[in-house]
Amino acid sequence: MDKVVSLCKRRGFIFQGSDIYGGLSNTWDYGPFGVELKNNLKRAWWKSLVYERNDIFGMDTAILMHPKVWEASGHVDNFFDLKSDCKSCKKRFKAEDLKGKKFCPECGGELTEARAFNLMFKTYQGPIEDAANLIYLRPETAQGMFVNFLNILDTKHPKLPFGIAQIGKSFRNEITPGNFTFRTREFEQMEIEYFVNPAEADKIYEYWVDARFDWYLGLGMKADNLRKRPHDKTELAHYAKACTDMEYNFPFGWSELEGVANRTNFDLKQHAALSGKDMRYFDEVAKERFYPYIIEPSGGVDRSVLAFLTDAYNEEKVKDETRVVMKLNKELAPVKAAVFPLLRNRPEIVELAKKIAQDLKKSFVTVYDDTGAIGKLYRRQDEVGTLCCITVDVQSLEDQQVTVRDRDTMLQDRINIDQLKQYLEKKLT
Repeated sequence: MDKVVSLCKRRGFIFQGSDIYGGLSNTWDYGPFGVELKNNLKRAWWKSLVYERNDIFGMDTAILMHPKVWEASGHVDNFFDLKSDCKSCKKRFKAEDLKGKKFCPECGGELTEARAFNLMFKTYQGPIEDAANLIYLRPETAQGMFVNFLNILDTKHPKLPFGIAQIGKSFRNEITPGNFTFRTREFEQMEIEYFVNPAEADKIYEYWVDARFDWYLGLGMKADNLRKRPHDKTELAHYAKACTDMEYNFPFGWSELEGVANRTNFDLKQHAALSGKDMRYFDEVAKERFYPYIIEPSGGVDRSVLAFLTDAYNEEKVKDETRVVMKLNKELAPVKAAVFPLLRNRPEIVELAKKIAQDLKKSFVTVYDDTGAIGKLYRRQDEVGTLCCITVDVQSLEDQQVTVRDRDTMLQDRINIDQLKQYLEKKLT
């Protein structure tokens, strides 16, 4: 993990938040290549689940919601962690992590009795900070989709089963964040709420478990590093009938990337009770109203980015040196092509290289670089995961051809400049 963290900062994937002020604990900023990777991941998710299907509709709901939303969901009364403080070093720990210990695992000091702490961030709406204006930063994106269930029925007129998809920020005042970007207080989720007939819920739940597992493999994740872990009954949330986690084998151990849960009809019933709205679905064939069950695949964007970075990190021996290369899937790779002039002191070569790069930018994410020797430029792009490196040399001025180097094989092809776009399209499709 230390190597991945180092590469992320060195190559502009992920930086410490508020770094010039010493950083703010557990906040992270995505740099030029990190934001491209993150956007590519979200784009791949949205494409496969919204654009390529007819039964899932996209939404982007508000972060700030009516306080009664969180009463209905149970977050106000039940979204707590039991935590103990060390009387000596003042550090705070989750009771479940202490496993019955009476003394601080850091300094050996005496621990307080476990107390309940709500994980939601509180703020106030309007200029007056009083209880009447108290609202919360959402701890999950799911509730925004539940409260829009009737709006989707009225505007899209879908038949069961159908889903709502959303990518957005959530906030949880975690007491023990850590492991780089794995557990943070501000994070992004990719969630689907899939509404189904209760009689079909078990079968559709199993479908989504398999589908979400296969999605990660389809983006190049190594099968040995991914597994399904069904929850034991003692682990299930009070509203859930079943849940399975997709876990990745991080350097710090197997940990959750995404969960698929059968939430039953708990959420719609709760919102119906507190809002007074009839949130049942009317089945025109059976001529009856009922609350659909909800199957929820919910994944973390930041966790997935970290998993794909870890999975792609590769060290190879090339002659007498170690080549570090990020073998990211072509759909996820932040940069598709990089263009270099072989000789920086030849203006006509530099001009041609810049023109080629500018032309390719219209079709692919392309960078131009002339800040080092060719070997150094290759290594720099290998560490970013750039798929193809294009070198313009003296001969290019004569034959209008360039050398294209493949990231994974390091094999080189000589390609006509006017055929370069088609060559790359074929390689990337």
